[in-house]
Amino acid sequence: MAIPIISVVGWHNVGKTTFVALLVAELKRQGLRVATIKHTRGDFDLDREGTDTWRFAQAGSDVVAIAGRDRLAMIESMPEELSLDAVIARLPQGLNLIITEGFKREPTPKIEIVVPGKGEGRISRPEELLAIVSDACPELPGDAPCFLPTDTAGVVDLLRARGIIRQPHSR
Repeated sequence: MAIPIISVVGWHNVGKTTFVALLVAELKRQGLRVATIKHTRGDFDLDREGTDTWRFAQAGSDVVAIAGRDRLAMIESMPEELSLDAVIARLPQGLNLIITEGFKREPTPKIEIVVPGKGEGRISRPEELLAIVSDACPELPGDAPCFLPTDTAGVVDLLRARGIIRQPHSR
């Protein structure tokens, strides 16, 4: 069974990361296993100069992994940007939900963060829009349910009502 995906989208600096972090905390509080995938337009590096893993990458390793008692991290060098489907294929099994930040062009259900006066209109197509998150809910058109940024429990209830997330897997 495919892991359900939602995308949190919005214009630059409207609070997407803050909302995703709050939503993940609520989902974890409810016992769900969640993955987050952040899309960035530029280059990034997760490793720090001088560490063993950095040295392995500098030597030319295509994949560098570090494993500890309760964590695993991998950095893979890619010749080109992966599609969202290709990234998802690399995730572990047993997840209840994948949340992406960005990926606004992907055909996924979307929660759009709206701050009046920021950006150039709506990003989400009406058929993809699950909900709007905004401090200005009463002022916005009623084309989707609107939640305050702190009402992550309400958003999770909506995701359950829409059948996007289900009860957590038994461990």
